[in-house]
Amino acid sequence: MFDIGFSEIVLIAVVALVVLGPERLPKAARTLGHLFGRLQRYVNEVKADISREMELEELRKLKTEMQGAAQEFERTMTSAANDVASGVRDVERELNEAAAGTAAPAALPAGTASAPGAPGASAGAGAAEGARQATLPGFDRI
Repeated sequence: MFDIGFSEIVLIAVVALVVLGPERLPKAARTLGHLFGRLQRYVNEVKADISREMELEELRKLKTEMQGAAQEFERTMTSAANDVASGVRDVERELNEAAAGTAAPAALPAGTASAPGAPGASAGAGAAEGARQATLPGFDRI
């Protein structure tokens, strides 16, 4: 901090002894020691306060980063859940349409089946496929 050598301290002590005298010099030295101690404590407190403020600011930044990451994760999970839910609804809708499509041609009388080359021939093939699927477990409840 200050560049004071031993010889300079001795010179200051001799001048203080001459100016203050031997009776008041110990009291003045004690007072200067107390003031110097107070100054050191004050400087240390200021350093500690600044350090705490810096750490607190770092914690605030970390908190905002973590909150942002948590919100991003929540958005990602919500989006994934919505995608899965829409996929399940699509599959359910397709299964219901397939079940409804197989039930309608199966209800037709046997004599109304189309010839293999006729435009309605694909409906008969779908009915046969639907009859095979109806035997699988769970399709009887759709």
